[in-house]
Amino acid sequence: MSTWVNASGIESKSFTCGYCGNVVASSLGYQDRETNYNRIRICPHCTKPTFFGNGIQLPQVAPGNEVSHLPEDVKSLYHEARNCVSIAAYTSSVLACRKLLMNIAVTQGAEVGKSFFHYEEYLANNGFVPPNGRGWVDHIRKRGNEATHEIEIMPKEVAEELIAFIEMLLKFIYEFPAKVPKTE
Repeated sequence: MSTWVNASGIESKSFTCGYCGNVVASSLGYQDRETNYNRIRICPHCTKPTFFGNGIQLPQVAPGNEVSHLPEDVKSLYHEARNCVSIAAYTSSVLACRKLLMNIAVTQGAEVGKSFFHYEEYLANNGFVPPNGRGWVDHIRKRGNEATHEIEIMPKEVAEELIAFIEMLLKFIYEFPAKVPKTE
């Protein structure tokens, strides 16, 4: 458990903690004496700090949901993509979503060391992309290419939409098939 030295009473505020996901009300934390509006609030559930200032909360609640039955590297990268959004690293999240498509393809049998287009085609041609989902895979590729090759910062909305599709794809490929009873 963390101990925050000299934390004091501040006005109570309700928020969803970006660490533990609980809706809490915190009246313990730190106030920026210079601006008088920036705050660090201590979550009463997990005791971790959350910054509030300039209309933002850091960390924010990570978008998306947990997905079960993921290979460890895919699980780790999915969490990374979600957590990037929670700290306002939207371009990094978009890049992680693009990389996830490659990792998913390899875990499903695609050869290592191929082009991104090869992985995109592998997923689509081998039944890993749901009907009408090929456009989304291509959308992730295009947004990932923009984040990689252009001088453009990706907005939060783009990162969140890619995570929503990646989550659905992960459930389609890993979670739902694992829930089907085995027949012998």
